[in-house]
Amino acid sequence: MAKFIKIYPDNPNEKEIQKVVKILKDGGLIIYPTDTVYGLGCDITNTKALERIAKIKGIKLEKANFSFVCNDLSNISDYVKSLDTSSFKILKRALPGPYTFILEGNNNLPKEFKKKKTVGIRVPDNSIALELVKQLGNPIVSTSIYDDDELIEYTTDPELIFEKWQNKVDAVIDGGYGDNMASTIIDLTGNEPEVIREGKGSIDIF
Repeated sequence: MAKFIKIYPDNPNEKEIQKVVKILKDGGLIIYPTDTVYGLGCDITNTKALERIAKIKGIKLEKANFSFVCNDLSNISDYVKSLDTSSFKILKRALPGPYTFILEGNNNLPKEFKKKKTVGIRVPDNSIALELVKQLGNPIVSTSIYDDDELIEYTTDPELIFEKWQNKVDAVIDGGYGDNMASTIIDLTGNEPEVIREGKGSIDIF
C-alpha cells in the first residue's frame, strides 16, 4: 500500500520531501500536486519505474507521451535542442506556469525516449513539485491522472485519489486540493507556436 504524505505547499517540509525523493530514487511511483491536476510520476532515469507507468496507462513505453517536469529553464536545456530567441522568450514569460511545451529533443534523452523527435516539457508553478525535482537532481517523468470517465473529485481531493491509487503507486502526496483543468499544450517546433490543447494556462503569452 502507498504512503500518504502530507506536504504543505506554502512551506514544503524538507524531511517529507526527502522521503518522497528516496521513493523516487528507489524506483517508486508517486502521485503529486502540480499547478493543474495531480500527476503520476517517476524518476526519469529509472527504466523499471517508467515501464510501470506505461503499464498503468496501458501503452507501450516507447509510444508514451509523458511530460518531463523540470525545475527551471536550465533544466530544460539538458533534454531539448537549442531554442531560438522567440521560443525562449515565450518560455520565460510562461514558466513556471500551467503549460506543457512541445520542443525538439536532443541526444541526451534517456534511452527509452531516443526514438522521439519531440518531448513535452513542464515547469509547474507549484513549490512541492519544483522542490521534488530540485532535490531529485533530474526531471520527473509525469502523466496526468485526469480521466474524462472518472468522477471529477478524483483529480482534486487527495484522499479520494489515495483511495483509488493506493495499490498502484508507492506514495500519494497530499498537497491540498488540486485543479480540475489540465495544462495548456503549446507546440514550439514549427515556424509559429501552435496551441494543441487549451487548458488552465492563458494563450495570451505570445
